[in-house]
Amino acid sequence: MTITHVRLFSVPVSDQDRARDFYVDTLGFDLVDDVQMSPDMRWVVVSPPGAQTAITLVTWFGTMPAGSVKGIVLETDDLDGEVERLRTLGVSIGEIERAPWGTYVTIDDPDGNGIVLQTTALFDAAELDG
Repeated sequence: MTITHVRLFSVPVSDQDRARDFYVDTLGFDLVDDVQMSPDMRWVVVSPPGAQTAITLVTWFGTMPAGSVKGIVLETDDLDGEVERLRTLGVSIGEIERAPWGTYVTIDDPDGNGIVLQTTALFDAAELDG
């Protein structure tokens, strides 16, 4: 196999400026590209700092309505700290869930695309019972 990694994937949004601001200013992603490709098409790409995979925030795929993507999984080394930081920025976040593989919370971007923020740091299995 010659495929080495996922380069980017598309997330459908209704407003590219609002989505860009959320991913960059709220989540802390880098703005990789923001280029007007034609009068009706803009190429907006964001990525977590240092990541190989980027997200293009798209408005032009008719079969992908804004908010239709679920299961974008983002990794953090400090879930508690990130949850606190995001809450202070006004992001609606559920309760932290614990699973055998790690801990996670779910959030939505401004269009309702579902994001799982997780840490796979291991913890004592007895915590699951408590």
